[in-house]
Amino acid sequence: MIDCQLRPSGVNEPFVIERMGVVPREEFVPESARGTAYMDRAIRLGDGGFLPAPLFHGAMLGEARPVTGDRVLIIDAGSGYLPALVEPLVGSLDVISPVEAANAKKKGDYTLVLVDGAIEHVPANLAKQVAEDGRIVTGLVDRGVTRLATGRKSGKALALLPLAEMGIPRLGAFDKPASWSF
Repeated sequence: MIDCQLRPSGVNEPFVIERMGVVPREEFVPESARGTAYMDRAIRLGDGGFLPAPLFHGAMLGEARPVTGDRVLIIDAGSGYLPALVEPLVGSLDVISPVEAANAKKKGDYTLVLVDGAIEHVPANLAKQVAEDGRIVTGLVDRGVTRLATGRKSGKALALLPLAEMGIPRLGAFDKPASWSF
């Protein structure tokens, strides 16, 4: 995974390589999928969640650059793998589901928000979780194409900058409401 997927794709940050080398992916998939835990595709989990491909997690960590002073919120796609990668790197870590994040009512003060999948947009409930000058790293769906994206909050504005196309499973809880446009 490290030598055949991460390094050839430009994921070479020592802390990313170290974390992905010590957290065994096979512990985060069903028994029947353990033989394919390191493939370069997402793995569907029995409860409807998924474990994204290693490249997504490696690129996400490299872009996020979590530090011990960060207060982190992870919207977990159901595997628990991303929280296991991040936990020893940061000061505090909270983990919630996509449905909990989409329906969150109270404001958060997270310096870093990581979304373990691709979203069509950042709804107001999710944007409220990011502290002033806080950052977010997520997958972004645009017309069916998924990209790694990053953003920073300034005032009430939070914009995402798409970085690199890659296969990222979509989180349906963050779909835009259907509408017509001319």
